[in-house]
Amino acid sequence: MATDAARAEDLTEQDLSENLELAELVEGLSRPQKLISPKYFYDERGSELFDAICEQPEYYPTQTEIGIMRDNIAEIADAVGPRASVIEFGSGASVKIRILLSHLHDMAAYVPVDVSREFLVRSADILAADYPELEILPVAADFTKPFDLPSPKVMPERNLVFFPGSTIGNFWPDSAVSLMQVMREEARDGGALLIGVDLVKDKRVLERAYNDAAGYTERFNLNMLAHLNRRFGADFDLAAFRHRAIYNEGLDRIEMHLVSDRDQTIHLGDAAIAMAAGEYILSECSHKYRLETFAQMAELAGFRVDRVWTDADDLFSVQYCTAV
Repeated sequence: MATDAARAEDLTEQDLSENLELAELVEGLSRPQKLISPKYFYDERGSELFDAICEQPEYYPTQTEIGIMRDNIAEIADAVGPRASVIEFGSGASVKIRILLSHLHDMAAYVPVDVSREFLVRSADILAADYPELEILPVAADFTKPFDLPSPKVMPERNLVFFPGSTIGNFWPDSAVSLMQVMREEARDGGALLIGVDLVKDKRVLERAYNDAAGYTERFNLNMLAHLNRRFGADFDLAAFRHRAIYNEGLDRIEMHLVSDRDQTIHLGDAAIAMAAGEYILSECSHKYRLETFAQMAELAGFRVDRVWTDADDLFSVQYCTAV
């Protein structure tokens, strides 16, 4: 009979990764406040639903950020200067990166970084076809940790880290500072950061954005449970949960909840997880910032906020920070 050690050696790298993820999920669901990492939103269906959310009239962040960038791109390009190497954390072929690629002066290179190699290569190929003169150097890496940058053919004048979409708000504040410290390391001396930061505002605007009338955010939230059922063989009953998104004014954040409508037991791996009626799983936090609070965080990470562009209603900001 094989020993435990021998069986462990026979596991593939994928098996080990899935076992670690399963253990992480069970640990999160065993806490007094149950939680699931928002990374489990993004299977194929989840990505489709998020794209639909971004098109809803209540969901202001995407179109507002695009508007800010388009309205101020000349100033942004002048601030960045010529021959920049743009390092995008969480790559994509989105409108936002195209605004930069189309307007920055004499770019040195574009370095998209993403943990999903398949998605990364596909996105890089799409952009390479549209920007044939630009050197594109994709890096498959977990951007929350330092990684090695490739050497472009043209020596850049500066590294510009690009992190749009208010994604920084999905990190707990301490983790957001840690991530920005990684950005500072990749920006190097003389580098900069261009980042989208969602702002504190009327809670009614925020709660409408995460409870759209068409129900895409509700489906997106519940799809997380369907994803776990498919991937890990869990038995979440989607009909026994409902979506709730509220603004926590004390912590300046939107919280996404999956609320249990009845007493139930969920099976995940070897674990049996009891939930009472009314108990909820915290599926996402989206922190909103005041300008002065974000500037303090940037300083802790080794950046100074030099320029801030906002929309007319101060819903959202695009901020240019230089390495110090």
